[in-house]
Amino acid sequence: MERGIVLVGLNHRTAPVEVRERVAFANGRLEPSLRRLIAVAGVAEGAILSTCNRVEVVACGPDPAALGAALPGFLAGEHGVPEPALAGHLYTHGDREAVRHLFRVAASLDSMVVGEPQILGQMKEQYAAAAAAGASGQILHRCFHRSFSVAKRIRRETGIAERAVSIGSAAVELSRGIFDRLVDKRALLLGAGTMGELTARQLLAQGVGSVMVANRTFDRAIDVARALSAMPVPWDRLARYLPLADLVIAAASGEEFLLQRPAVEAAMRERRHRPMFLIDLAVPRALDPAVNQLDNVYLYDIDDLEGVVAQNRGARAREAVKAETIVDAEVEAFWRWFTSLDVVPTIVALRERVEAIRRCEVERSLAALGPLDPRQRETIERLTQAIVNKVLHAPLTALRRHRADPAEAFYVEAARRLFRLGRGASEAGSDEDVDPDDEDA
Repeated sequence: MERGIVLVGLNHRTAPVEVRERVAFANGRLEPSLRRLIAVAGVAEGAILSTCNRVEVVACGPDPAALGAALPGFLAGEHGVPEPALAGHLYTHGDREAVRHLFRVAASLDSMVVGEPQILGQMKEQYAAAAAAGASGQILHRCFHRSFSVAKRIRRETGIAERAVSIGSAAVELSRGIFDRLVDKRALLLGAGTMGELTARQLLAQGVGSVMVANRTFDRAIDVARALSAMPVPWDRLARYLPLADLVIAAASGEEFLLQRPAVEAAMRERRHRPMFLIDLAVPRALDPAVNQLDNVYLYDIDDLEGVVAQNRGARAREAVKAETIVDAEVEAFWRWFTSLDVVPTIVALRERVEAIRRCEVERSLAALGPLDPRQRETIERLTQAIVNKVLHAPLTALRRHRADPAEAFYVEAARRLFRLGRGASEAGSDEDVDPDDEDA
């Protein structure tokens, strides 16, 4: 095979964040690095994928072994990192496995959270940068765009992205089991920590009507409320606002429960016992477990949510098995196309080689026969063309048939050696190869 695909990189499984951040390509650095990548000896095409969880360099060129040796040095050199500092964290994939890896990454099968959708958008954006920089070509264009199609097919044909696998999304999933709709519901966030804010954002993204934010430090409540387009609530007026809340997210704890049973009981009376959904994200717990005994009050703590997440991760893992089957089939389809890139030039060269022999021998015979009328010349042309077609039928059929064969390179090389094709069709008609009296020809 006259070309190969090589991918070198590291990700969240092979390198800690302090290593990944040292080789990440920040905004503005990608384009000049892409230009330097295709200037590396042996790199015909190249692209770079850089996210918070992975940094990968993929290249195509005539010598895959040389590419595999050069790319780690390129990655280290771009960031001024000693190459040995990366050696224990890097992985290298070649040819089919490089293609398989790209397809799996695009489909989020290699992500920290299997099924997350962000990676596909990141890949599209960063491949577009490679194309704009003139770093990609026919092979990587086909490979990346095929990976995008594979990702869409997997999301369409499997349930890999259907179930919640984060605490926030699990809370949203549970709330949908209690309320028919969220658009007319109001949420109350107790505490302004990261987990609570993320859960509130998930609820807003899923259409919850409005959010209130209460925090012991009112200035902090104002800051978080501003970020969420929510309403800040003074901590000492919590009892007044609790009856307004259909969903309560507790993300702060103290020496005592923030909400005890009597407070929730009073709020439910004022609500006329309309359902209230409470999520306790705090450790130690912030909400009195006894409130779960009240009618139409549904309390879930962090362990309950983790249980939902674990169950859903198991379901996603089962769907991932189906997705891997799709990846396998798509890799084979791509590889058939990729290997045909060597077969087609060989077929063209073989036809040109034999046609050159035919033309040479026809002209030699016509000169020996003397003057012929046009009909006689046409008869000789047709006869020799028919012979050529019959001679070529079997080898050309074999080459086309074996385009998808893992041993395709053997058939290509055999054809080139047997018919003395050299490295291109331009060499096909040399005088030393066309002597019909040479028994070794």
